[in-house]
This record gives sequence, C-alpha cells and structure tokens, in this order.
Amino acid sequence: MKKVTGIGGIFFKSKDPESLKAWYQKHLGFSTDPYGVKFDWKDDSEAENGYTLWSPFPETTDYFKPSQKDFMINFRVDDLEALVAELKKDGVELIDEIATYDYGKFVHLLDPEGHSIELWEPIN
Repeated sequence: MKKVTGIGGIFFKSKDPESLKAWYQKHLGFSTDPYGVKFDWKDDSEAENGYTLWSPFPETTDYFKPSQKDFMINFRVDDLEALVAELKKDGVELIDEIATYDYGKFVHLLDPEGHSIELWEPIN
C-alpha cells in the first residue's frame, strides 16, 4: 500500500493571519510569505529537498469544510492515485476528487472524528 511520507503542512484558522505571521516573524524568526513559512528539510529517500508549510488561514475560511475543526493537516504521499484507490476500496469517503496543479496533486477527506485531511503528492 502507498503511504504517507511526511507532514506537508499544518493549516489553522486565525482571527488575523497577517498579524499572526508578523508576530511569529518578529518573535520566533519565521521568514513568512503570503502562504506562511516553509520549513525545508532533506530526506535521504527524497530526490529533492522537501518542506513542511506552516500557514494561518482567515477564521472565516471554508477551505477546511465540511470539517468544523479549526485546523487541517496536509500529509505528503508518494502515489496519490494508488492511495485514493485503496481508500475507496476500504470505504473511506473522499470530500472531493483529485485536483492537479503545477506544484502537485491534492485530495481531501475527513477522519472518523471530523478532522479535515489533505493528501498531497508533490511534483518532483
């Protein structure tokens, strides 16, 4: 079975994402951009450097729906299509279909407690 290879990002709701990013930049040295901050890393099994994204979203975001939780975890995977096929076979309900962008493929699902999970296969 294809599996998760790491955490691609931690996304959470914030009353004021821009002020929060500025606070983290000032007090903890985060080098923020419009999406948050990337924490780069190198894994011996990876052909290229990877990263984990920390990103505050507006508290009014609908991006985590249908989850009512204030955060979403993005997991990196190595073969999204194979994993989605296995999830469907196991009866896991997906929120959407696989979407492909120039930076990777994505799909969303809810865990049994209603947490929104984003699966991401980066483009290498």
